Amino acid sequence: MIPMHKVFMPDNIDEVMEPLRKVIESGWIGEGPKVLEFEKQISDYIGNPHVTALNSCTSALQLALRLCGVGIGDEVITTPMTCMATNEPIVLTGATPVWSDVDPDTGNIDPESIRQKIGVRTKVILAVHWGGYPCDMDEINQIAREHGLKVIEDCAHAWGAVYRDKKIGNHSDFCCFSLQAIKHFTTGDGGVLMCKNEQDNQRSRSLKWFGIDREQRRENRFGIAEWDIIEAGYKFHMNDIAATIGLAQFPYLNEIVAKRRGNAAFYQENLQSLQRVKLLTEAEDHISSYWLFTIKVEDRVNFIRYLAQNGIAASVVHARSDSHTIFANYNSSGLTGLDEFSEKMVCIPVGPWVNEEDRRKIVAVIREQCW
Repeated sequence: MIPMHKVFMPDNIDEVMEPLRKVIESGWIGEGPKVLEFEKQISDYIGNPHVTALNSCTSALQLALRLCGVGIGDEVITTPMTCMATNEPIVLTGATPVWSDVDPDTGNIDPESIRQKIGVRTKVILAVHWGGYPCDMDEINQIAREHGLKVIEDCAHAWGAVYRDKKIGNHSDFCCFSLQAIKHFTTGDGGVLMCKNEQDNQRSRSLKWFGIDREQRRENRFGIAEWDIIEAGYKFHMNDIAATIGLAQFPYLNEIVAKRRGNAAFYQENLQSLQRVKLLTEAEDHISSYWLFTIKVEDRVNFIRYLAQNGIAASVVHARSDSHTIFANYNSSGLTGLDEFSEKMVCIPVGPWVNEEDRRKIVAVIREQCW
């Protein structure tokens, strides 16, 4: 079976195991120098100096909502076309998720729908780059400026994606990345929060660890380090074990993204003009990192079964959030773009494990249109 997802590790596993052994033997396995080194690597790669490494993207989202001041009675305009991890943090703040429609040709949040959803209680716009394809961030941020709102980007799919000549991670108030097992590269589990300004960055670095600002370290009368905590925080930090795994994988990130783009280009060239398959729309200045390669098909249940019978995994990956019971009390009517997209979309393998033989087989099976 050609898998949909696969954990990336270097072919020479000693590239991970040797530095990991040194960290474990050092006795310093919590947040330490390896986390700082990893944050510097991420900062240089994205081009944003305001980086905080965390234990998950979900924690990054929760922290970003906190930094935006979201709480009981507030509203967050968001997309239902995403993982549950995007929208559960909204509910946990006591705020209300307000569903925006999506563009049925991309799966991304629709700026015009955002405009229609803004109300007196709106505080944040939360955008998700579906599959790694960038949202229309200039338009979304312009809407936010017009109404005095903050913008959070869920970039879980978007390592290495580029929007108008800048990597995703530079465009909005807060950008949240995932390092979960099956993302482009991994720390075992983990996440990253990137902030637009230094003030938010400093606060995020304090809140990730119980509200302790490590730069304000002082010694008490016993000669032991202590800090004054001025607001309650979380236990969201990354540890040196996770950071070491990430550091060993990080040099391969450009290669990983390039292989995904190569496979996607092959599909785009060879799956055009099919009666029962439609490719998504892509703009030249929106460059995807293709964590997913999504197509729209007629009768996707039988399509997935058909591919499985031919040794190819396919999946919808995420069900729309508003289909779950925990969101049953939030209005999801009138989302015509979402209805169209969610009823037809399906994802096929695109990762670096898909070799030339694999992708030719995938194309040949789909082109038969026999499901």
